[in-house]
Amino acid sequence: MKNILKKYFGYEEFRPLQQEIIERVLAGKDCLVLMPTGGGKSLCFQLPALMLEGIVIVISPLISLMKDQVDALNKKGISAELINSTLSQVEIINVMKKVQLGEVKILYIAPERLPVPNFENFLRTLKISLIAIDEAHCISEWGHDFRPDYRNLKFLRNKFPGVPIIALTATATSKVSEDIVKQLNLTEPQIFISSFNRPNLSYEILPKKDSLGLILALLKNYKDKSVIIYCFSRNDTEDLVRQLNYHGYKSAPYHAGLNNETRKDNQDKFIKNEIQIIVATIAFGMGIDKPDVRLVIHHSLPKSIEGYYQETGRAGRDGLPSRCILFFSYADKFKQDYFIKGIQNEAEQENAQENLNQVIKYGNLYTCRRKFLLRYFNEDYTKFNCGNCDKCVKQAPIEIPTMSAISKISALKKTKSPNPYKANVIEKIFSGSTYDETAKLLQQKLSVNEIAKMRKFSPKTIVDHIEKIAEINKAIDLTYLKPTSERFEKIIEAFKKSGGLLLAPVRTILGEEYSYDEIRFARIFLNH
Repeated sequence: MKNILKKYFGYEEFRPLQQEIIERVLAGKDCLVLMPTGGGKSLCFQLPALMLEGIVIVISPLISLMKDQVDALNKKGISAELINSTLSQVEIINVMKKVQLGEVKILYIAPERLPVPNFENFLRTLKISLIAIDEAHCISEWGHDFRPDYRNLKFLRNKFPGVPIIALTATATSKVSEDIVKQLNLTEPQIFISSFNRPNLSYEILPKKDSLGLILALLKNYKDKSVIIYCFSRNDTEDLVRQLNYHGYKSAPYHAGLNNETRKDNQDKFIKNEIQIIVATIAFGMGIDKPDVRLVIHHSLPKSIEGYYQETGRAGRDGLPSRCILFFSYADKFKQDYFIKGIQNEAEQENAQENLNQVIKYGNLYTCRRKFLLRYFNEDYTKFNCGNCDKCVKQAPIEIPTMSAISKISALKKTKSPNPYKANVIEKIFSGSTYDETAKLLQQKLSVNEIAKMRKFSPKTIVDHIEKIAEINKAIDLTYLKPTSERFEKIIEAFKKSGGLLLAPVRTILGEEYSYDEIRFARIFLNH
């Protein structure tokens, strides 16, 4: 076994639990594996594939991860193929022919493939030695990433009764684990739980104030290092990519709204270090298998601790120190609340709300963040101080560049080395812009009406400017425009009741005593 480990995978020794899991698989027994991202789950079914007769079927929902693993296996001299929606029908037929000829040891398929007519009949023609179900938490409605297509997997036991099943996941509470075993109808499964502790990862929360400025300041410490930034929506993703590229960084988006070709191209460039930063939606389960990601930023609140832990797990898979930062904002909570209220199923809604409540609890901790995360996954962490989170170790202050400094840096970068990824269109909010002129008057503590008169704009346009300036440059003191404490609290409470950030529902709650401009200023200070 160790000879195969060395020959094909280049390791001298197994990681914790790997050998025990592989021996269980080789004995033809079912098992459930809970192992953190980067812990070596894939080896638990890839190595047995070389020791068993027949073919190993791997079911995975992550198209990008499938491609990564198939490419990596083929480079190691292990014959692997995939069948998913990225292949044409001709390509799928060719793969199936290779499989039937016994030329493939590992076949990756998407869960959506199982109900396709005649595909089950195709599988029945094969000598299947093992069925591996990756991201197994997707089968549980209590999991953070439930996928209806995974429900078809519960029929595997009846359709292939003599084939052992190994279910693997990086994130599952005890409730989810029990549901996985039940849904897959595993036979006397042995459950392997590896430590969820990733000591090389640091955990940190920052207030979401001038997020662009913070990101640019952080990136100065990660020159030419690989970075992943998770955003709330596709639009947020695209906007952040445009801004980063404008400032001279090489970044690309990665979300479900992109076509397969674009997504694949962006992924390949990131893997090959042709771009430094990938910006992805939290909702889209990115399966990029890259060992040297040094920084993971959550630009928005994640939906659950499970999702957050899995996404931070993309950092430091090579075991080297890496940083995980979450921008915390109650405005993001209101956004999440709005979508949760739209969930029709009462049980699903309650589950989503509880998941979000745990994220908020994590963001407001006064004690060790690592201890909280491990306790969430039912693991005791006995140390009082982990030495690697912002509650256990004082963090160095982050110096956020001013607008003029950012402008000079960007100009210098563009002069020295034109950026081929630079966005064609972006609104400039720097020296000499119309926003900068408004900012100068704001520094004189002039009222909106006074600025509007001097600039010959409507008051509404000036308020638009102030919202944009507040988003980009938190250094400008706008507190003189903030509603009084009593009125501000009432407006914020109305935002909470409305379940979103729209102005009209809040004014309906408050009445005509509150102007739209006053409500807009209160909204500015949610993030300011």
